[in-house]
Amino acid sequence: MGMTMVENLLARKAGLPRVGPGDIVTVDVDMCVLIDLQFATVWLPPNRIHDADKIAVIMDHAVPAPSVKDADGGARARKFVADFGIEKFFDVGRHGICHQVMAENGLARPGEVLACTDSHTCAAGAYNTAARGLGPAEVYSIMCTGSTWFQVAPTVRYEFVGAKPDTVSGKDIFLYLAAEYGDATNQNLEFGGIGLAGIPINDRRTIATQAAEISADFATFAADDVLLAFLEARGVKDFEPAAADPDASYADVRVIDLSTLEPYVARPGTVSRNGVPLFGFEKQRIDQAFIGSCANGQLEDLRIAADVLRGRTVAPGVRLLVTPASQQVYRDAMRLGYLQAIADAGGVVTNSTCGACFGYHMGVLGAGEVCLTSSTRNFAGRMGSTEAEIYMASPATVAASAITGFITDPREVTA
Repeated sequence: MGMTMVENLLARKAGLPRVGPGDIVTVDVDMCVLIDLQFATVWLPPNRIHDADKIAVIMDHAVPAPSVKDADGGARARKFVADFGIEKFFDVGRHGICHQVMAENGLARPGEVLACTDSHTCAAGAYNTAARGLGPAEVYSIMCTGSTWFQVAPTVRYEFVGAKPDTVSGKDIFLYLAAEYGDATNQNLEFGGIGLAGIPINDRRTIATQAAEISADFATFAADDVLLAFLEARGVKDFEPAAADPDASYADVRVIDLSTLEPYVARPGTVSRNGVPLFGFEKQRIDQAFIGSCANGQLEDLRIAADVLRGRTVAPGVRLLVTPASQQVYRDAMRLGYLQAIADAGGVVTNSTCGACFGYHMGVLGAGEVCLTSSTRNFAGRMGSTEAEIYMASPATVAASAITGFITDPREVTA
């Protein structure tokens, strides 16, 4: 019996002929990423590190520093990279949400293992990477030793067939999968099939990122021609992709006909078993509309939002906040006119940060407010007050809803 995509990857990294569900493997980590929060909370300077070339430090959650605690953390981060000669340092001005910065700078590579303190590190699975969010202590250990261990989970394969409609995004695909199949606790997710070629890289990143919300271990996409062209354009080379064996054993194989999907929205609280099609959804008013985060602050997401908003105006009483996922995305979106269209419609474009997504700064919700977000989480208290309500949908849906003032199928606005 053959191995799944992530089993082949972990076996190779562990130097073993094969691995299977339940096995515990020790693997070398190709890239260890630290974020600013680690330096602002429980940081202790190490005596030594394993390999400066395999460590990156990215300022993303609280940038520029919104508090003295965060400012002090920034100082510790700058001293750390200077003391140990770490060149992959993305300080204010080169910063951005870590998963976006990893993608832009070739830190997430096919067939490799990546670890980071952020829970959405599975985002890098879009690039055929075994990427996992781990606790600060574990990441600290990896930084010092260069290795870690995983217990191999069973794998569920999603086999995509058919062609994705233009009105359906990666967010819609994920919300459908979460609504239909629920949580994936202690499971790996594998994505492939002939329909995968019609899902662009930005949508794959959204799906992989959101896998954290259904508690998946790894969420890994096949390294097809679309991914290889994406990596070539960014100068990423000399890697060995991981593939599934033709006779791989799966816990389940789920065939998804992309042509049947439509825009979705998740109700407040969770995405698991909690999403419904937008067509016919009740007329729910909103106070805030948010586009951004590691899931949906990519350049293509901003283009989609700008196309919906261009020539239109945000509804009275609605705050539209848009956060580019990185400084690079910000610059590109500015050059292409996306930010102009968003601002002209009455939207506010913020600095590139995780701030609003995790309810820290740049758009915290108050009690009784309703937010429609394209970010990663919708549980009570995620974006501010525990008495606020958070619905989740795609950037197109968020932009359309900002215009009407209530949750709206984007097809009604752009028809």
